[in-house]
Amino acid sequence: MSDVPVPTTASRFSGLSDVYDKYRPRYPEAAIHAILDGLGANPTVVDVGAGTGISTRALGDAGARVIAIEPNDDMRAFAVASGVDARRGTATATGVRDGYADAVTSFQAFHWFANAAALAEFRRILRPGGRVALVWNEREARDPLMHDLRELEKRAGEAAMLAGVNFSEDSIEPLLRGAGSGPIRWLQYEHVQVVDKAGLVGRVRSTSFAPRSGPDLVTLLSELDTLYARYANAGGRLSLRYRTELIMGDLGSA
Repeated sequence: MSDVPVPTTASRFSGLSDVYDKYRPRYPEAAIHAILDGLGANPTVVDVGAGTGISTRALGDAGARVIAIEPNDDMRAFAVASGVDARRGTATATGVRDGYADAVTSFQAFHWFANAAALAEFRRILRPGGRVALVWNEREARDPLMHDLRELEKRAGEAAMLAGVNFSEDSIEPLLRGAGSGPIRWLQYEHVQVVDKAGLVGRVRSTSFAPRSGPDLVTLLSELDTLYARYANAGGRLSLRYRTELIMGDLGSA
């Protein structure tokens, strides 16, 4: 990997909005419905770190009224163009009024701001008894393709991968309890993204740590060619298998 400056958190996805929205996996409908279950008709949701609005649109399609909060200008502009109510803000300064939301969600983003300050902001904008829901599509490590893909991505990203982010799933529950959460629920869903070769390449290039150009990109594309040849079926398709993790707690002020 070349010795290049590590970008700031908010700028990591600049210039990636098209490939990100096209090639990132969506989320199981069951997970979306679990987030909204029990919140009443047309609940109000604030989706923090919403990127291009993939999760925001899914929540809206399920009947929620959603505001997306996204600090990256490129990603937010894409979300707005797709019909999302996307606003500039951060996890610690959403700009949303007190007690506004029935739920605060964060899809594939909480690791960037897993701290007490963010959860204090979530608590502020939630109504009493409001819900926080954190979601990740995790690669299914027991699947040979996904194992090999993860190893390839590690080589491509090296030190740039999540640089400066100190995060572990083990820290989520203590963080939520420290912020005053009631009972915490962990749910899992199997999820599959079927892709062709372009989809495989796009999926990897949508990450914040993938090289954008130069010899490192050439190496990455060559390794993806090898991976594709090894795992593609007769129809030229691959099944990228995920374990969708959903963590929920009641965080609204009593």
